[in-house]
Amino acid sequence: MAIWVDADACPNVIKDILFRAAERTQIPLTLVANQNLRVPPSRVIRTLRVAAGFDVADNEIVRLCQPGDLVITADIPLAAEVLAKGGVALNPRGECYSEATIRERLTMRDFMDTLRASGIQTGGPDSLSQRDRQHFAAELEKWLLRVKRQQG
Repeated sequence: MAIWVDADACPNVIKDILFRAAERTQIPLTLVANQNLRVPPSRVIRTLRVAAGFDVADNEIVRLCQPGDLVITADIPLAAEVLAKGGVALNPRGECYSEATIRERLTMRDFMDTLRASGIQTGGPDSLSQRDRQHFAAELEKWLLRVKRQQG
């Protein structure tokens, strides 16, 4: 099992939670981005720099992730591809995407894109709250416990 991070837009506070979890559990953590990233020195934490371009990092994550791997992303289409491949997708606010919720999320995303394309200002997401960080950490721990049980 491994953890993959769509790192270009992942908040630093979430990366810090992931760094600590990877070190504690020794589960490989890879941050994928189209820019250089700084990570703590570690045997299990690495970065993978990809070329700049639309969906380049997303495509690389989908190519490399395996069934059961965890992918951290707020990108709904990427989450859908990860689920289709048998992976687990978790957003930085702690929402674990599922087959039951991903279609609804894709539909809402497309609707919001349509509104923005017609000139309607939809605003961006709220800033990450302490509750979001706690929810993320709790969902990450659930996944880590499942992995530990499977390996145990």
